[in-house]
Amino acid sequence: MIVIADDITGAAEIAGIAFSQGEETRLLCDGSLCGDIIAAKGTTVVATDTRSMSEAEAAEEMLRIGRPLRSLGEIGGALFKKTDSALRGHVVAELAALMQATGYRRAVYLPANPSKGRIIRNGIYYIIENGTEKPLSETAFSYDPEFPASTSSLRERFPDAEERGMIMPDAESAADIYAVVNNYHDGHTLFAGAADLFTAWLRKGCALRPQPVPPPGEGFAWAEDCCSALLVCGSTQSHPDAFGLPVSAMPLAIYEGSDDLTPWLDDALPKYAAGPLVLSIPHRHLTGKAVAVRLRRLMASLVAQLFLHHTPTHLYIEGGATAFAVLRALHISSLEVVAQPAPGVVSMRADDKFIVTLKPGSYAFRPLHGLASSP
Repeated sequence: MIVIADDITGAAEIAGIAFSQGEETRLLCDGSLCGDIIAAKGTTVVATDTRSMSEAEAAEEMLRIGRPLRSLGEIGGALFKKTDSALRGHVVAELAALMQATGYRRAVYLPANPSKGRIIRNGIYYIIENGTEKPLSETAFSYDPEFPASTSSLRERFPDAEERGMIMPDAESAADIYAVVNNYHDGHTLFAGAADLFTAWLRKGCALRPQPVPPPGEGFAWAEDCCSALLVCGSTQSHPDAFGLPVSAMPLAIYEGSDDLTPWLDDALPKYAAGPLVLSIPHRHLTGKAVAVRLRRLMASLVAQLFLHHTPTHLYIEGGATAFAVLRALHISSLEVVAQPAPGVVSMRADDKFIVTLKPGSYAFRPLHGLASSP
């Protein structure tokens, strides 16, 4: 099975689900490798970072990656397209290009995640938080710097989806998700959506072939393995102070336009030498795609400079676009899944050197429990 994701934390989340189902799982950060592993065993998840591209660039990337996968069905394989659960990204353009490249006749697009309180009713996307149901456009996602949720209606967000062969069903429960998979699982339909849809799709496929044996435990010590940890908070949804660790924040001058990282590096280095460190961007007053691209480039550059001083045992990153930029800066193209500490939070081994844990910024999870410095 091959999964194509539009950002790396979404890719990692899917890789964690496949791993938990007993699949031998790898994550690639380079789509050009996709054709080389088409007949590989287990599940390969490809992180493309197309959410950070223009719509035209994203569609072209799907064509490039998708063409070698046209024969996937002939060898008994299957393809899934992972999309954001909050309607972000160039969804229609990417699905149309992928259908064109691979030959799928239609697509089912279902971004609902009922297990996380994200549902679709009568074509309207709702998020349930603390027992309160809110339309997507009335949540923090309305402030997303690149894909602000200006509407909660799927048909308003994607007005040309249906005419381009895409079905957008409702789903308020796990049963609804499984019903959709059962209704459209015909070998000619490309499934695209969030983690709950992938779980149902994976289990449907697993039921049609011998069950894999779950991988044995590797003795991976989640918290204890992180005495030298670097935590990168690149999402607008991040809360770096919640970790209870030293924080090095991007200086305001750099945030507002300076590309000289020296002041930030001077602040970060002594803290990093002393133990676990959190890197954050606390400022929020600048918005737009160009700003977001610049900030993650600078964050990735700082991480690469810190790695020159020493490699941490554990690199933890919140935020998909930031994670992709950081791994690219570190020249990491392939990762092996070793643990899933929590749903959506996935730990992977990078070249037997250190552990990388990725988490979407909007998912609540506190890692490194108990590692705060003692008074």
